[in-house]
Amino acid sequence: MDFRSIIEAVGGFMDFAGVAVMVVGALVSLPMALRGVQPRGLPADSEPLSKYRSYRQLLGRSILLGLELLVAADIIRTVAITPTFESVAVLAIIVLIRTFLSFSLELEITGRWPWQKPSAGSRAETGAA
Repeated sequence: MDFRSIIEAVGGFMDFAGVAVMVVGALVSLPMALRGVQPRGLPADSEPLSKYRSYRQLLGRSILLGLELLVAADIIRTVAITPTFESVAVLAIIVLIRTFLSFSLELEITGRWPWQKPSAGSRAETGAA
């Protein structure tokens, strides 16, 4: 087995893992939201989220993780196998689109941009459920 086929296999596994995280996250988030599980990172004094809003936040977290794995797979394959200007340009466009999606999901989940500090009453820093 040569280097190229190993990298292709690793990239394929990362693609599979990214899609699996999103699918499993969608399936697991629904019963969690129906049971009333509240996502972490909400201010301690905030109202509990509705089941719909809870599901959206739980699902958003799994989509965000899946997107990060898919970006990693693209980077592995592009940099290790075909580092041409064309493939790097395509990778840059893919990463920009997925980064925009990640920022949008982060804003939807937490209500703030990734570079903003959490509010003083946020449970994300303390690790409380």
